[in-house]
Amino acid sequence: MATLVDIKDLTVTYDGDKVLDNVSLSIEEGEMIGIIGRSGSGKTVLLNVLRGLDESIPATGQIVYHGAACDWCGRVEPPGKAGGSCPKCGGPLSPISEDILNGADPVKKRNISRRVAIMIQRTFGIYGDDSVIENVMKALDDSGYGGDRIMRAADIIDQVKLSHRMMHIARDLSGGEKQRVVMARQLAREPMMLLADEPTGTLDPKTAQVVHQNLKKLSKELGITVLITSHFPGVIEEMATRALLLENGRIKMLGRPEDVIKAFTGGIEAVERKEVQAGGSVIKVEGLYKKYFSVDRGVINAVNGVSFDIREGEIFGIVGTSGAGKTSLTNILTGNLEPTSGMVEMKVGDDWINLCEPGYYARGRAKPYIGLLHQEYDLYPHRTVIENMTDSIGLEFPAELAQKKAIHTLQISGFDEKRSRDILGKYPGELSEGERHRVALAQVLIKEPHVIFLDEPTGTMDPITKKYVINSILSARQDIGETFVIVSHDMDFVRTICDRAAYVKGGKIVSMGKPEEVLPLIQEIMK
Repeated sequence: MATLVDIKDLTVTYDGDKVLDNVSLSIEEGEMIGIIGRSGSGKTVLLNVLRGLDESIPATGQIVYHGAACDWCGRVEPPGKAGGSCPKCGGPLSPISEDILNGADPVKKRNISRRVAIMIQRTFGIYGDDSVIENVMKALDDSGYGGDRIMRAADIIDQVKLSHRMMHIARDLSGGEKQRVVMARQLAREPMMLLADEPTGTLDPKTAQVVHQNLKKLSKELGITVLITSHFPGVIEEMATRALLLENGRIKMLGRPEDVIKAFTGGIEAVERKEVQAGGSVIKVEGLYKKYFSVDRGVINAVNGVSFDIREGEIFGIVGTSGAGKTSLTNILTGNLEPTSGMVEMKVGDDWINLCEPGYYARGRAKPYIGLLHQEYDLYPHRTVIENMTDSIGLEFPAELAQKKAIHTLQISGFDEKRSRDILGKYPGELSEGERHRVALAQVLIKEPHVIFLDEPTGTMDPITKKYVINSILSARQDIGETFVIVSHDMDFVRTICDRAAYVKGGKIVSMGKPEEVLPLIQEIMK
């Protein structure tokens, strides 16, 4: 196959720190390259530079795209199509080579960028007020698709296994379903290269497998070149034809996926969950229902007659496929969503507080003791890390105490002491996605809640950082008796850290018990 992209001595520097350091790589047409490395190693920056649209990235070096451009309409195809006819207008395709960092023709650069799609981790770039099919149809319009848009959109939605949500409003979908809408929108563009940054980090294993199979199929059938980043070694091994390991902005290793994974994971010690005697109930749920009404689907039971309790000091897991009702259940438990019926009570001091009842002495009294890190978390982009952790959430500390508290909390979230000090004055945009996620976790922990809800807490974390976070959660539970509720698709994480787990399906809890009892059931269903 012909070379699609030549990267030569690519360097990106922020405030004297080299995020990418003399990276050189040739990407062949139609191959699938897996990129793995710790948070902050430069994976996301590399993809954004390759996209070629962000002029603010301080990049030097060369990124030369080789392709075949139509002499009539300017459409760019992979280099192997040179000498053929344009699929859009029938014009002749002539070879081109453009360095998008140094003096590329603006029109050709724009035409190249139109043929490069990107999926950014945890960023749901969708039209929230539109239905799923309308979202995909708009993407087809943007790409200039000239056929039957409705049928083409329906086919793409079926490819990502979302036909049962085709008419749903996008904002009402679960996080995993939104991620599949994002993928459908990118596939609608029929790109010659797809840059996928942790595309399945927050999806359940079954849905992730569907996405992986679709990517591999499209890459093979349509010749789409794919660059995919992941913190999960199994994803890289399953999908990539080649893999590269980034470390501190440099390519440490490039080669067979199995060899690269071995180099990346070597020395990571497993963390064992210790049995801990939990206290009495801290949250009680009885007969909980949440019904939604849809014109096309009628009554939807997002939460369907759920009853259970969460005990003080335990780490409780909630697992299930995308759309099973986990998000709705979590939002009710945290006081952010009104149930249709049922009861949720939380123990505050010696009193039981009704979370379903509004008012200062009811839900208002319990809410300050509930921490929530949602998978669609956000940080204030124009505030520093320490400001995000203190000022922006109403915590007023003297400067010296604020710094001490922030450093301590950042360490609990997986940073070492040096990095904790280094990032206090940095803005979120100067951190990697994995680092931003850990800062968001620290933002929750610094408020010292009684019960902490973590929604997909490890979706963007590499195995080493995940180990630190596991140890931090276990330490917080052991040292101060903190209670955690973890909603996750990461089965290994749940198995390692949770005392009990509830398997949610169709809005109901169909199994509850120790992870080793519950997870085999869900994994069998997800095969």
